[in-house]
Amino acid sequence: MLRPEQLQIYTRVAELASFTQAADSLGLPKASVSQAVQQLEASLGTRLLHRTTRRVQTTQDGQVFYERCKELLAQLDDAQSLFRRGGEAVRGRLRVDMPSGVARQQVLPRLGEFLALHPELELELSSTDRRVDLVREGFDCVLRIGTLDDSALVARPLGYMVQLNCASPAYLAQHGTPQTLEDLAKHRLVHYLPTLGGRPVGWEYVEQGDVRNLPMAGALTVNDTAAYSAACMAGLGLIQAPAIGTRPLIEQGLLVEVLPQWRAPAMPVSLVYANRRQLPRRTQVFMNWLAEVLSAKLARTPTDPAPG
Repeated sequence: MLRPEQLQIYTRVAELASFTQAADSLGLPKASVSQAVQQLEASLGTRLLHRTTRRVQTTQDGQVFYERCKELLAQLDDAQSLFRRGGEAVRGRLRVDMPSGVARQQVLPRLGEFLALHPELELELSSTDRRVDLVREGFDCVLRIGTLDDSALVARPLGYMVQLNCASPAYLAQHGTPQTLEDLAKHRLVHYLPTLGGRPVGWEYVEQGDVRNLPMAGALTVNDTAAYSAACMAGLGLIQAPAIGTRPLIEQGLLVEVLPQWRAPAMPVSLVYANRRQLPRRTQVFMNWLAEVLSAKLARTPTDPAPG
């Protein structure tokens, strides 16, 4: 007879492609994880995983069983909480990922009230600017900013993140305030790349509905949103960054908006999750809460002004 704990263990091994990482994430000895998978394979009468010294990979049967496991575990979780009320209705482990700036500025300041409503929930919050692999890394949902490219996932659009062009007062005092795109030839741009080593796109702007790029000089490239804003405040160049993070700095006098008529295009914001027949209640509740938290900070369309 299949046991839920076996399904949970196998799911983590399949997602992480590693017995060691699965054991660490579950807080179990590696030997217990390996034994659970072996017992599962014996019960099913098929091999679920290809094992080598370097990697673990699901077999064809193993991939089919993995997808079924996710559905069964979600249904079991919902069944366990079916007759619970209030905060007790949401329980279990929830693993989510979002950009570090959003986590630091918008989510963490209000997360206490959410956890107080759901005391049986165990939340694992990953905050990084890299694009995680939702399925392989075992996330229940992720918040993504920008164009989506994975059609195998389900996306829930939340709105658009308006971007502002900013500089520090000290930088403008030294280099002057640009008034036209032609003026940018005399300025420097702090470049941002999620993965270093790529080619910076330069200054982005929208003209007659089309997105255009203007190459710009810059001595610094960063891959972290906090470093991006810090570099601008240090007078190292201009930046194009979301209003959700730059507006407070402008209000404090740490940054100044420039060239408002030549902003970068607004970026779509989406909650993304795996395509399952039944989404766990804990995931639904968290996504609804996060959508509410961000609603006042997002534009409804790409051309709307930045919310205050």
